[in-house]
Amino acid sequence: MKTEDVLDIFRDAGALFNGHFILSSGRRSPVFLQKALVFSRPDLSEKLCAALAEKVRAQFGEIDVVAGPAVGGIIPGYETARHLGARAIFAERVDGKLTFRRGFAIQPGERVLICEDIVTTGLSFRETVEALADLPGEVVGGACTIDRSGGTADVGCELVALASVQFPDYAPEDVPADLAKIEAVKPGSRGLA
Repeated sequence: MKTEDVLDIFRDAGALFNGHFILSSGRRSPVFLQKALVFSRPDLSEKLCAALAEKVRAQFGEIDVVAGPAVGGIIPGYETARHLGARAIFAERVDGKLTFRRGFAIQPGERVLICEDIVTTGLSFRETVEALADLPGEVVGGACTIDRSGGTADVGCELVALASVQFPDYAPEDVPADLAKIEAVKPGSRGLA
């Protein structure tokens, strides 16, 4: 599956928006990918994650555990794990820090893949890498449906992306004048009370 095929799935699901958006990272962009509209569709989730699992297997080999950050990594992590024949676990925020709870465990020697929906700055990925440092097992790399940084985000490990694009994004104080004229909306979930 090529980048344009992935973006077509987002377009067909009505999940690629243009406007002025406040991303989960706090940065601003004229493009927003509402992945919840894609991952609410089992048929689309299966299609994307089967293709992602194929790329993962080719790059990293066999995987025992797929770990993702809540909320964005739960569905793609689970569905990718299903196609890899692996277990799926997720980290969630406790006192502002990603932590694996709910009895999730990794055994020594298990090969772990971090899986996320979309990467912009890599923050959730790096936080997941940090959370996994407290557990035995080997983080072999990471995977995402779309890397919207075009490969520039620091995710803390090697990353395989089903699609790689470089949508513009800006620090809030550096928003271009034409974008600043549009009211900014925050459709993401990070930072919600």
